[in-house]
Amino acid sequence: MSRQTQERIKWAARESLKVLVALFLTLPFLALVVGGLQREGDLVDDIMRIWPTQVTFENFEAVIRGVKVNPYIPAPVEHVRGAFLNSTIVAVSVTLLAIFFGSLSAYSLARLRFRGYRQLSYAILFTRMVPVTMLFIPLYLLLRNLGFLNSNLGIIFCEIGFFLPYVIWILFGFFRSLPTELEDAARIDGCTRLQAFFRIVVPLSTPGLAACGVIIFLISWNELIIPLVLTSKPTAATLPVLLGYFATETVFPLVIIYAAGVYCALPTLILAILLRRYMIQGLTAGAVKG
Repeated sequence: MSRQTQERIKWAARESLKVLVALFLTLPFLALVVGGLQREGDLVDDIMRIWPTQVTFENFEAVIRGVKVNPYIPAPVEHVRGAFLNSTIVAVSVTLLAIFFGSLSAYSLARLRFRGYRQLSYAILFTRMVPVTMLFIPLYLLLRNLGFLNSNLGIIFCEIGFFLPYVIWILFGFFRSLPTELEDAARIDGCTRLQAFFRIVVPLSTPGLAACGVIIFLISWNELIIPLVLTSKPTAATLPVLLGYFATETVFPLVIIYAAGVYCALPTLILAILLRRYMIQGLTAGAVKG
């Protein structure tokens, strides 16, 4: 067998493996789409049927418009638009604030050398190892006393506190991989360290900041536990929490839940596709320099 033939076989095997992995990862989403395109009776009539006998867009229409297009649609579907807005406000706010404060902290740990900086970096990582469930009662009592229950502000405060260690450790490795010569030149020209950070480091760190922002946005958008504990009304719920309101003791509308799941996943899917180049660059750049 010639070397060229061996290379072709390796290339075909590699591409086939990529296709199989992609199919494996997209099958759950495709199952949601197919489930949302059929009626409840068709879905439960034959669970082995892959494609519905009658395709309908009523479920997606009900979810997108937020109206009951037929009597079998559950009432919480009317709050889908409000939940989408709540999720957007929370995810965007958490992402921007966590990136802002986390980048400052990560840069301080990467560039400044002070007594105990290494211990501080590990302490920040340790805070994320504390189980979230241990903090629910004190957080609930604190936010109740502050009047932040059933509000986006309370969810934003809590999620920022939980996600900051992620941001700091992702950007810490990225900042350490950047050369210090440009910062030193800027400081010689009269910039303060903070000015050098915003004028030199931040533009150079665009891939890392974009990758970290996408990751935090995805985590915040799909977060269930924190909004579930801090909200008790459908009007204040985010999308993952509102999905739980569709199921009751007597009704479990699978097709509507499937359609709402697709609606909930689309923003994150689109964002990941649009910024995939920055995600790859940002996540791999931190490994250049230890």
